[in-house]
Amino acid sequence: MSLRYFELADDVYIEGRWELGHPQDAQGRDLEDSWQFRMGQRSSWEGSLRIPVDIPGNALDYSHAAFSTPVVTSRVAAIFERLAPNDVQLFPVDIEGQSDDFFILNAIRRVNCIDDEASEEARYWTPQEGLPEKVGTYLSVWGMRIDTTRLGSARVFRPLHWEVVLVIPEDIKLALESIGATGVQFKDVSPLR
Repeated sequence: MSLRYFELADDVYIEGRWELGHPQDAQGRDLEDSWQFRMGQRSSWEGSLRIPVDIPGNALDYSHAAFSTPVVTSRVAAIFERLAPNDVQLFPVDIEGQSDDFFILNAIRRVNCIDDEASEEARYWTPQEGLPEKVGTYLSVWGMRIDTTRLGSARVFRPLHWEVVLVIPEDIKLALESIGATGVQFKDVSPLR
C-alpha cells in the first residue's frame, strides 16, 4: 500500500479561535522577512521570537501567524521531531498571554512534485502578467495532486514554485489526529488511483 500525502492547512473556520499577528523579534519589531519560515528552506534565525495575538480566542495546536507562518504547540512539534526530524526546523516563540510552549514550524525542503496533468488546474506566470521574475512558476494550482515518485526522502515539504502549501505524509496526519490536534485541516493531494 502506497503512502498518502496531505496538504496541512490552518482551519480558519473554527468558531472562537484566536488570530495571531506578525512575528516579531525580542524588541517587538515586526520581522521584515517572516516569509523565511514558509519558503521551504532552512532559516538562519538565531534571535528570540514573539507573536502577538491580534484577535483573542481559543489557542490552537496548529495555526498560522501573519504571512502563513505555521505556529504549533509542543505536542505537535514533538510529532514532527519524531516523524520528520530531517525536514523541519522548530523555533521557540513567545505568544502573549500564553504560558505553554509554542514553536514556529519551518519545513526546510522544497520538492518539484506537482503533477500538472493530474491536478485540476495548474497555471503558470507568463510574460503578459508583467512580472518577469515569476515567469515559469505557478500562478495558481487547483485540485493539486503530487507525483510521489519525485519525493526522494522528503516527508514534510513545500512544492517547488508553490510554497504556499505544506505537505505531510499520512502517518503524520494520523499522529496529529490521534492527539486531537486543534486547528488542523487536511486535503488529500495523493496521486489519483
